[in-house]
Amino acid sequence: MFKNKKLLITGGTGSFGNAVLRRFLDTDIDEIRIFSRDEKKQDDMRKKYNNPKLKFYIGDVRDCSSILNASRGVDYIYHAAALKQVPSCEFHPMEAVKTNVLGTENVLEAAITNQVKRVVCLSTDKAVYPINAMGISKAMMEKVMVAKSRNLNNTNTIICGTRYGNVMASRGSVIPLFVDLIKEGKSLTITDPNMTRFMMTLEDAVDLVLYAFTNGSNGDIFVQKAPAATIETLAIALKGLLNVPEHPINIIGTRHGEKLYEALLSREEMIAAIDMGDYYRIPPDLRDLNYGKYVEQGDKRISEVQDYNSHNTHRLDVEGMQKLLLKLPFINALRAGTNYELDA
Repeated sequence: MFKNKKLLITGGTGSFGNAVLRRFLDTDIDEIRIFSRDEKKQDDMRKKYNNPKLKFYIGDVRDCSSILNASRGVDYIYHAAALKQVPSCEFHPMEAVKTNVLGTENVLEAAITNQVKRVVCLSTDKAVYPINAMGISKAMMEKVMVAKSRNLNNTNTIICGTRYGNVMASRGSVIPLFVDLIKEGKSLTITDPNMTRFMMTLEDAVDLVLYAFTNGSNGDIFVQKAPAATIETLAIALKGLLNVPEHPINIIGTRHGEKLYEALLSREEMIAAIDMGDYYRIPPDLRDLNYGKYVEQGDKRISEVQDYNSHNTHRLDVEGMQKLLLKLPFINALRAGTNYELDA
């Protein structure tokens, strides 16, 4: 599907964009456009990959004209641009709205105007039962995506989404933070040792997006089944792999907007979700507002269904967490004493 095609990645200088580049640059794809605000990161990527298939566009999803220009002639879009840090979004909620909600509206309008064939929007488990500004803005992003997709039956554009949990060793995530604290001889800071999070690698995240890209219809959201671990288990597993089992841990308490556990599907979504094996597909609710004409389908009640969350999924122990950590080039480089630069 990518032969001689053009792909645009919004927020393309981040960890996800770099992972997509590693997957696609050596294929027969015609062009990959990197769209972001950061000219320094773009220049670093230009030098790092030195590939004529890469094209760079400075712009912001908040600016309609810049994303409209970048998406001209594009076949596919992966929309990864977002504000992702929970505490910073708590202090600046309107900035999260501008990027995550209004920015998504701009991307989708540009895609429809330029007749882009497929768009995959990247969301997060924090959009399910959201209690923080980041999660609320991502939940609204999903609503914008589904609403836009409702009126595309007579167009060639397909808009769908993905939702995933903690991407291990992505820039700004907890694993690089723990590594830095160990290097600096400081205690590992844990908010709540019983806090659980879904665990997936960056390659898993790319696989999920590709699965959605290949299998998605308008308004679909795809979720990858993933294991989870407590933050304490993660810390102990990491200390063991780095041969510092006695490194101290300091429990600092929950930060702004944090939950004890995250959910990838709500109870309401589980009723309609389709089990695809390694993934769940959440189809859109295609009813209009004339509810009287619809006959209740199925015999499941919300009260009889569980959500899919990081407390009730497969729970990793220390050994299982270490096996997952060893899939990360970042961790293997640390263990070998070599340098490994995390993507932006």
